[in-house]
Amino acid sequence: MDKTTDSLFAYIIPDIPAKPWDNINMPKRILVIRLKATGDMVAALPYIQSLKRSLPKTVRIDFLTREEVAAIPRNMDLFNKVYSITGKKRSYKKQFLHALILLPQLLLQRYDVVIDLQNNELSRMVRRALNPRAWSEFDRFSPIPGGERYRLTIQAIGLGPNYADSNFTLKPIHRTTELLKQNGWNGESDLIIINPAGAFKTRSWPLENYNQFMKLWLQQSPETQFLIMGIGAMAEKAVYLKDELGDNLINLVNKTSIEQAFAIVQKAKFVLSEDSGLMHMAWVSGIPTMALFGGTRSDWARPLGSHTDFVDSSDLSCGNCMLKICKYGDNRCMTRHTPEFIFARSNELLNSLAQKENGITILS
Repeated sequence: MDKTTDSLFAYIIPDIPAKPWDNINMPKRILVIRLKATGDMVAALPYIQSLKRSLPKTVRIDFLTREEVAAIPRNMDLFNKVYSITGKKRSYKKQFLHALILLPQLLLQRYDVVIDLQNNELSRMVRRALNPRAWSEFDRFSPIPGGERYRLTIQAIGLGPNYADSNFTLKPIHRTTELLKQNGWNGESDLIIINPAGAFKTRSWPLENYNQFMKLWLQQSPETQFLIMGIGAMAEKAVYLKDELGDNLINLVNKTSIEQAFAIVQKAKFVLSEDSGLMHMAWVSGIPTMALFGGTRSDWARPLGSHTDFVDSSDLSCGNCMLKICKYGDNRCMTRHTPEFIFARSNELLNSLAQKENGITILS
């Protein structure tokens, strides 16, 4: 359980609309809402788990999300029930209609508390219709990480302090170990996940840099095997890296479901990732994670905890641009970071975690 983030952002007071729980007895039923997207939904899970473990086992916690991301929470020992809304990503009308169809089921549950970790028009409609005794709404705009805003939104409900709890219990996921072995894992080597999955060029580290990073790692730890997962455009990237790394790279692109990917992340020793859903899967699971941010606002999306590190563009005059295409044409916020630099930062992170584990204190 990571309590370190409790004071990191104390100088910023987020605006969290809330009606706290005011009864001496604990609530019986809680509904948590987070509708999109994969990374954002996953980032909420350790904070919801902290809430669950702080309450009596008699308290029921249900979850409302989007169908395309529902497989992960359904495969966790976290929620009593996971409800999902269907409808295409950009079809608000269809999503709203399905929410209305689902609403009678939710009303029957008579939720005492609704924690809205989405805070959009649809989630607010559901919360108001349910008319709970207590509720809180996610702060969408404060310049602090989403994980910290989840924590504060849950804490605002008045049921006690909240922290990130990454000790997940997953239900048995079909074929994860078998899938790894079928695609070249020897069952013993450390698995290092590399994830060149930035949605735009401004969020992408050069593929050749990943190649050189992995070769530097292999010089230090020859028995390592690297792993790449994902869908769509990741396939072409995986082919290039597989040609370069051979048996040292396991290619699972287009071979895993979202819940399988989440389960496989739990097996990793380390994850190097651009801003993506898989990056959030890693850090919320307590896996040492090095995140590479280009044009993304890292103050919103950065991983949290002493087991993580990141590089970003906030020191540049053009930093945090949120543009799809670099206005200078050179993606300088990403290309400036050499494989040697990222390799050194990754080693520093892992060494510092090893020293903490062994009880070694370094005085600066």
